[in-house]
Amino acid sequence: MSTSSKPSVLVVDDKENMRKLFSRILGDAYVVTEAADGEQAIAQLSSRAFDVVVTDIQMPGADGFAVLREVKHRAPETQVILVTAYASIPKAVEAIKEGAYDYLSKPFDPDEVALVVARALEKRRQGHEAAGLKARLAVAPELHGLLGGSAAMQALHGLLSQVATRDLTVLLTGETGTGKELAARAVHRESPRAAKPFVAVNCGALPAELVESELFGHAKGAFTGATAAKPGLFEEAHGGTLFLDEIGDLPLPVQVKLNRALQEKEVRRVGTTTPVKVDVRVVAATHRDLSAEVSAGRFREDLYYRLNVVTVQLPPLRERREDVPLLAMHFLSRAGRPEVEGFTPEALRALVAHDWPGNVRQLENAVARAVAVTKGPRITPEDLPPELNTARAAATGATAPGVRAASDSLAKLPYREAVDGARDSVSREYLSALMLEFGGNVTHAAERAGMERESLHRLLKRYGVRSEDFKRSE
Repeated sequence: MSTSSKPSVLVVDDKENMRKLFSRILGDAYVVTEAADGEQAIAQLSSRAFDVVVTDIQMPGADGFAVLREVKHRAPETQVILVTAYASIPKAVEAIKEGAYDYLSKPFDPDEVALVVARALEKRRQGHEAAGLKARLAVAPELHGLLGGSAAMQALHGLLSQVATRDLTVLLTGETGTGKELAARAVHRESPRAAKPFVAVNCGALPAELVESELFGHAKGAFTGATAAKPGLFEEAHGGTLFLDEIGDLPLPVQVKLNRALQEKEVRRVGTTTPVKVDVRVVAATHRDLSAEVSAGRFREDLYYRLNVVTVQLPPLRERREDVPLLAMHFLSRAGRPEVEGFTPEALRALVAHDWPGNVRQLENAVARAVAVTKGPRITPEDLPPELNTARAAATGATAPGVRAASDSLAKLPYREAVDGARDSVSREYLSALMLEFGGNVTHAAERAGMERESLHRLLKRYGVRSEDFKRSE
């Protein structure tokens, strides 16, 4: 790694020996700049950006809090690590509440310094990734709510736009939750009928005895409860588009009348023989295989061919996994919790790894659930629904049960022991995630962590994380 590509760290301390110590610990992996006090640090911050700032709290003049405030004012994405004596730990905790990433208490272990700085750099990287994902989302290809930049979605956008301009019946097919109603609305909005009504009905949700009345209307007194004449959905959609969702669920007798309505471009209200002319474009949708339904005698062949003028297949989410991060960020942005900034890399990997049998609708529900339960600024694998357990385990790497048990017992320990225990737990989880990311390749993992290979080996040994447990089978 060339010097110019190394991350940058600003070390702020009024004691030269401490600055030199940090420079020796970090100098191989980072470009280290020193500042002898808070004023010098603030001057440095005004002229250039740093990835991480490591600053002592107690300094004459501008102290570590002043440096922290300047960093958060000028470059909020820069991560700040406070250095403090044991007696000043409460101040360090206060600084974390004000936006510092973490603190180091004196005396500290050089490997601990390297690990905390590496984690801070990873947090900054995650922030960049989240910002990048938001930027991609802002310019992501989208057709009236159908979001996705994958090749499959680009082909779908093009086909829908092309079909929309021709006043033909369209049959949308695809699994449940793939966005068939959004596709129908896109066809309508891209068509010359866009200024006219778009009327949607789920045929499978209508009671069998009311389907005909809902579609075609009824005359007063046509049946018990028909106290007044009522136009049907065909008449409501006159001049526009009628979307018949789950058309495969229509009863056979109604299929006969629907076929006639499409052929004659007129409907007869229940209880009358007077035809009513309608100018309607029909877009139908189903998750069923209608050709198989025809063979089984559950769907009329003549209606199938009348609907099947142009067929558009919507791809399932598992066939366009590259769209999952964009969709997840899109749903997060609509969730109403601006303090939740994004997803951890492990959570995104779990989302991408899942097969999503319920497709986009299931993903939307999963993100809504995660946003509701998360307690941090980023959604973690633990915030995801239980049905993602397999993908979640693959994303996080199953860590030792003792790690979680240790976390549960922290409250029973003295403060210093609790802090050390929590730090050990986070360190172990970080190292496990790092090994999972690189398949146990210590060299590549060390580059990501911003430390020497030997230092990472020592940390792995210290925390009982075995790189060979993460080796990927060829």
